Amino acid sequence: MASFRRLDSLADSDLRGKRVLVREDLNVPLAAPSGEGGASTPLIGDDTRIRAALPTLRYLRDRGARVIIASHLGRPKGPDPRLSLAPVAARLSELLGVEARLAPDSVGPEVLELTGAMLDGSVVLLENIRFHLEEEKNDPAFARQLAELADLYVNDAFGTAHRAHASTEGVAHLLPAVAGFLMSRELEALGQILEQPRRPFWAIIGGAKVSTKIGVIRHLGAKVDGLVIGGAMAFTFLQAQGHATGKSLVEADQIPIAREILADFERRGVPLLLPRDSVVAPSLDAPAAGIVGLDIPADQIGVDIGPESIEAIGHALGSAGAILWNGPMGVFERPDFAKGTLAVARILSERTREGATTVVGGGDSVAALEQSGEAEHVTHVSTGGGASLEFLEGRVLPGVAALSPQEARRS
Repeated sequence: MASFRRLDSLADSDLRGKRVLVREDLNVPLAAPSGEGGASTPLIGDDTRIRAALPTLRYLRDRGARVIIASHLGRPKGPDPRLSLAPVAARLSELLGVEARLAPDSVGPEVLELTGAMLDGSVVLLENIRFHLEEEKNDPAFARQLAELADLYVNDAFGTAHRAHASTEGVAHLLPAVAGFLMSRELEALGQILEQPRRPFWAIIGGAKVSTKIGVIRHLGAKVDGLVIGGAMAFTFLQAQGHATGKSLVEADQIPIAREILADFERRGVPLLLPRDSVVAPSLDAPAAGIVGLDIPADQIGVDIGPESIEAIGHALGSAGAILWNGPMGVFERPDFAKGTLAVARILSERTREGATTVVGGGDSVAALEQSGEAEHVTHVSTGGGASLEFLEGRVLPGVAALSPQEARRS
């Protein structure tokens, strides 16, 4: 994997009076309006992604740039007023302390006129970029329309960097293109822990399906000094070892791959920790029925790791110099099934306080970290989701490669 920390930086750019097209990931969760006072505009359920964009946007404004922001919201199949960026524009205006004017579209004559009349330090938010189907097709003509709006392109949307879309990849070939501060921070944090981690380096991988994490496990396998596997995906590995897994989720077609991974770790003498006990329930809708050891009764489902497993993880990570966490240990959305996941969050927090580098990536593990109240006590929390996962698999992200094609080719 190439080091991406040498990308051209926003800090190297002459900005005053320049129209700067900034790709941000403002795909925030929306909630239905309360209806009080006849309100019909959706409410923002979590503004974390908007706040993450502020350092780049403030830097641009402070240096006299004319800031044009592009983002998607949801998965529209054409213009959809329910997925307008209007609530994002309102919240962004509050946080920036200056109006982020919502454009009527993302391209076209009206948008050209609006952006052409901007003053230094002003902000325009283009309407949902995915209202145009050409965006996800990376249509060259659509990319040229976007490029026509600006003098400089800044990609600050790490969360969409794994998509070769017009606003994430196509336009970067048509304008001088640099990385924003969020993008740079993500690449540096993830690149550092993968390529130059403090030792011992441990990874914790969880989630529902082995099939979605095989690439990550294999890529990390050659880099880590130890690996913890939890969540429902652990039951495929436990069944590969001959243990009973009850009604727990097992991907039968992945059992041979799980055996290969177990054998590889054993051959190289690298510890691979699987759950030693599990919290079980008769169904995901039922209360927890108790804690069992390695073998799960036929009428039960494993829903969380048990106390013995938590203790083993804490002991293994007690001397870790770097820890990477991707994926929960159980069905953490249920409070009675969340103890293992929240315990891992606390372990990372403790190790950070003791000097370890801790990086958390993936939507569910980030949500669990927020739920635990420990998000401020880890080294880096990735906003990436799918992009984080692909980066951890060792893939080149199209949105990053477009900013630094020479380095990408050396990967």
